[in-house]
Amino acid sequence: MKFSLFMQMERFDTSKTHKQLLDEMVELVQIAEAGGFETVWVGEHHSMEFTIGPNPLSFLSYLAPLTSSIRLGVGTFVAPFWHPIKLASESALVDIMCDGRLEFGIARGAYQYEFDRMLDGEAASDGGKYLREIVPAVQKLWQGDYAHEGECWRFPTSTSVPKPLQKQPPMWVAARDPDSHNFAVKNNCNVMVTPLFKSDDEVDSLVDKFDTACANNPEIARPKIMCLRHTYLHESEDDWLVGVNGIRNWYSHFSSLFRNQLAPVDGFCAPISEEELDTMPDFNRETLKENLMIGTPNTVINRLKHYEALGIDEYSFWSDNSLSHEEKKASLKLFIEKVVPEFN
Repeated sequence: MKFSLFMQMERFDTSKTHKQLLDEMVELVQIAEAGGFETVWVGEHHSMEFTIGPNPLSFLSYLAPLTSSIRLGVGTFVAPFWHPIKLASESALVDIMCDGRLEFGIARGAYQYEFDRMLDGEAASDGGKYLREIVPAVQKLWQGDYAHEGECWRFPTSTSVPKPLQKQPPMWVAARDPDSHNFAVKNNCNVMVTPLFKSDDEVDSLVDKFDTACANNPEIARPKIMCLRHTYLHESEDDWLVGVNGIRNWYSHFSSLFRNQLAPVDGFCAPISEEELDTMPDFNRETLKENLMIGTPNTVINRLKHYEALGIDEYSFWSDNSLSHEEKKASLKLFIEKVVPEFN
């Protein structure tokens, strides 16, 4: 099983500048590269300080000369916010800039908050039609001349200019339901799954959907599956509460934005209160301790051995947790020192 780092520039107040956050992000990426991580993943989000990612390709082109071996992943493009020609061409250019290290991840989108601002209020639940149309279109544009007549986009004969350095950068689809898994496998895409705050039963279920999709398409070589999980390592048995409280705070902002009921102020949106979180069983501190990848190195190793046995090819260390940069660094370094060697 390979390891990767998933991260955003996350900002909950104005105590740090965006440049400071960018510098901290680079430091974590370089630590992960030195520690043997396979890939760093950076996502796409708009008009929210909570997760800053207006164009993940900008991040990756910035990281390209600051790294040498780690692969640079988009985790993920939001399909409805891109035109196929623009997406194919811009991602191909970044693949050239990073000497063929691009990993191309894409999803249908989730936040209605973003669809209200980026797609004139179209329902986020309709994002799947864009995803299903853009994936094969980008693949064909990378190959050469292609004209498209679809529901979401129409354009005459076109091609990706430039072409990617890799014949086809690895494509990953964020999948949850069985149809998404089947779509990914049928289109020669790897699969990204995240159980969010749910237990390992959810991981088992997601892998089962992936395995079923592979069985339904025996003519296609098995793609890879990656599991993305909030991760926090600590040495003392009593330090789990640091990670739980940080990630609990993260979800208070996530849930508030997902509800899309409050007006943002300069990119910030008020989080769900501690009192309300206390009424929600999923965010009980003991429950989060058990469900999320929070623990001492031995605890985390044992759980990851189960993931490896399930057939997960890549585990992505999700570093977003609202904690300080120093706390994030300590957790990542502990993971590299104590956990990674157990899987080499």
